[in-house]
Amino acid sequence: MNNPAARLQEKYPGALVWAFGDTAELADELAALVIKGVKTASCCSFDAYSKEATPPVVGSYSIILNSAGEPACVIRTVALRLVRYCDITEAQARLEGEGDLSLDYWRAGHQAFFQRAGTFADDMELVFEEFQLIETV
Repeated sequence: MNNPAARLQEKYPGALVWAFGDTAELADELAALVIKGVKTASCCSFDAYSKEATPPVVGSYSIILNSAGEPACVIRTVALRLVRYCDITEAQARLEGEGDLSLDYWRAGHQAFFQRAGTFADDMELVFEEFQLIETV
């Protein structure tokens, strides 16, 4: 089977299929960080998570897409935690693998992301997901 998307969906039945971020640039940048092993966590607003038709659960697989909509890698969710934006720790920020890995960088980038989505509040609840890289494409 030469179609990577079809092969992965056959190999990981029921896998979620999505891209990181809200821009093509973020999709590529964050997928690359996962592939390098730098990014092992992500988060979304609890509101967005609760509206997903099929949200990730511990043990679920996700096929991560690049900006062209092609599979870049497969991850598996190993932990989910409910945490307020204001309570994210330096260690959690580092797991997200972005920028200089600092909490300050994480806060600035995520505040901008959530503001673009129209959902930012300092005390907003987030679903913090830790994952492991299963394979690259």
